[in-house]
Amino acid sequence: MSTPQPADAAQQRQPVFALQRCYLKDLSLEQPNSPQILLEQAQPTVDVQMNVESQSLAEGVVEVCVTATITARIDQRTLFLVEGKQAGIFELRNVPQEHADLLLGIACPQTVYPYLRANVADMITRAGFPPVHLAEINFQAMYESQQAQQAEQAQQAGGPSGGPTLN
Repeated sequence: MSTPQPADAAQQRQPVFALQRCYLKDLSLEQPNSPQILLEQAQPTVDVQMNVESQSLAEGVVEVCVTATITARIDQRTLFLVEGKQAGIFELRNVPQEHADLLLGIACPQTVYPYLRANVADMITRAGFPPVHLAEINFQAMYESQQAQQAEQAQQAGGPSGGPTLN
């Protein structure tokens, strides 16, 4: 039986951040007013909502999910509604909590978002609609905005502020 070498111990304490798997978690399409609405020539309005969630799966393993909901309407009637969830499983080990929060809020969503963009655009095109291309997102600005909102809410409630945590 051998004893661990100092180099092995140092290597075990090295920070690890790696994508283990990227996958399409959910993708749905609804066309509640078809086929009648398809005959109209009016230009639809398009609303896009985004959300980022993370959850711990195991010690040092986290799932980060980016969700996009796209609703196209003509007047008040829905032309189509698409919701897509793209997720990634990331390994985070030996990473300080403040760095883990940044990775979960910025780097992980930036990694899976291009896949979500492609899947949503493909779904809308295959459904027979003109393509809707989701814009690039500055996840750093989005994360900083969420942190500022949480800090403001915590101040109003009289409690500590905090961001996403790695359990």
